Amino acid sequence: MNDTYYEFGTAADRWDRARMFFEAKEYLTAARILGGLVEEAPEQVAPRLLLARAYYHSARLGKAETELRAVLQRDPVEHYARLMLGRTLERQGRQEEATPHLRMAAAMSGDFGEDMGS
Repeated sequence: MNDTYYEFGTAADRWDRARMFFEAKEYLTAARILGGLVEEAPEQVAPRLLLARAYYHSARLGKAETELRAVLQRDPVEHYARLMLGRTLERQGRQEEATPHLRMAAAMSGDFGEDMGS
């Protein structure tokens, strides 16, 4: 596919296309489309969060971390982004950094069970 395919259509068309690729587990293609959407509207949380998820699932953990931190900077109480950041840090072997995020995500969701990242 050429770059035109990723840029074709309205933002809504590209959002739908990116979600379709994500749901088909074509994470790299979804990330390519979402990257353009995030550049166009950096204040929007949903495309950035889906981009972080695409990076996470394609093992591009540094990029996932960057996008998740950007989401949390814009929306500090975004529970799923907090949880994903904790899991991303865990996957990178950074448990000490992950624990506070996992605990905060558990508190936000009301999950005070045993598995809070400790």
